[in-house]
Amino acid sequence: MTEIVLSQAEADALIALEKHRVDEQTWAYPESGGKVEIPLVSADKREHFLLDISRGRIDLAKTTYQNRARRDIPLVRLDIAGPPHTNPDGERLPCPHLHLYREGYEDKWAFPPPADSFAAPLDIVRALNDFMQYCNISKPPNISRGLF
Repeated sequence: MTEIVLSQAEADALIALEKHRVDEQTWAYPESGGKVEIPLVSADKREHFLLDISRGRIDLAKTTYQNRARRDIPLVRLDIAGPPHTNPDGERLPCPHLHLYREGYEDKWAFPPPADSFAAPLDIVRALNDFMQYCNISKPPNISRGLF
């Protein structure tokens, strides 16, 4: 597989692009140990994205939301209730933390979720809505939240 490298300006532009659901399908929020990949498209339909939702098998609070571009490029990832993350400079961050694409490092850097964008990052329902807003998913997919 060929490695796709984005400049920081390209990644920032992809994050900022308005994203829409591709259809009216209803997606089931994953159960314990599950994962779902939901396709998204830019408003002009030129770029394709994925919204990944994954859950821990044992710790149901362990949840990850990720927005990818061009199938394999992680742009933004929110890790909730998982293990701490160590940045390339050695700084250790507890969960929740937010990974943002950084040129030359992809998603290897994490930061505390900004309080003005993530009011309750440990609330997985609220965090999903905040995450979609943060990633500029203006027409979010239909997600059946079931019993989580």
